[in-house]
Amino acid sequence: MGASEETKRVDIAVVGAGPAGLTAALYARRAGKSVAVFEALVPGGQIVNTPDIENYPGTGRVSGFDFADRLRTQAEEAGAEIVYERVAAVRAVPGGGGWEIATDSGTRRARAVVLATGARTRPLGVEGEERLVGRGISYCATCDGAFYRGKDVAVVGGGNTALEDAAYLAGVVRKVYLVHRRHEFRGDAATAERLRAAPNVEFVLGSTVKRLAGEARLEGVEVEETATGARRVLEVSGLFVAVGRVPETGAFTGLVALSPDGSVAAGEDCVAGPPGLFVAGDVRAKAVRQLVTAAADGAVAATAAVQYLQALPPA
Repeated sequence: MGASEETKRVDIAVVGAGPAGLTAALYARRAGKSVAVFEALVPGGQIVNTPDIENYPGTGRVSGFDFADRLRTQAEEAGAEIVYERVAAVRAVPGGGGWEIATDSGTRRARAVVLATGARTRPLGVEGEERLVGRGISYCATCDGAFYRGKDVAVVGGGNTALEDAAYLAGVVRKVYLVHRRHEFRGDAATAERLRAAPNVEFVLGSTVKRLAGEARLEGVEVEETATGARRVLEVSGLFVAVGRVPETGAFTGLVALSPDGSVAAGEDCVAGPPGLFVAGDVRAKAVRQLVTAAADGAVAATAAVQYLQALPPA
């Protein structure tokens, strides 16, 4: 990170290099603040796994990977530093000395922090799921779909991720069962209508997954119709789980108030509570979690952080 304490200090630290974090970094740099973005994996977050983005204003159709790469390049060209390290903890420095960001290899100080850690895929919670991960169970259709070319698979979920996964897989596999516990989808209606018209997609609605068949590999999925209790077995080789995400708040547990779903309880101003701490993207409690709202959060959080710093007495 640098030899001297001085090189370890920045105006704003951004934890997470997804669309929210990278947008925050871009806005903070354009306001003249020094910025370090911490990312444990690859920039872009969950969006890198999206094969096609069609609903982000002004971009037309673009892959999630290309979108993330352009955003990373834009933030770096603006002067943001991306630090490829996992953040273990975020702590307030006693006496109003800003914030300390602890990683696996050291610490860094910042006058303000934007938390943009996003969320991880939520497991289905059915017996045998963990054992069959990589043996028929997957959480990333674009990563693993090609392994099931010419085979039958199921997707479980009702949001945009599930719909996008089913649409992608329909072009790869022989048949896709789309299992959802409700009769209406939470995701984009246009995508749902395209799936209804696809000859190799079957909707299994009002149903939940009750049992996974197979020992060494997944051989089938037993589903139950909620209204009647009737069960059927879908003879599939793959099950793609898309039942939501768990907010990544481990690095700052106890530091901020959380909503019932585990996300940070912050309003549209993106103020996380303690002075100098802000939150953006899917880790924030909100009704709509989309690429465009993540970017909007990043802009709001960075602007609020800059205004906070400007109001502080001179260092």
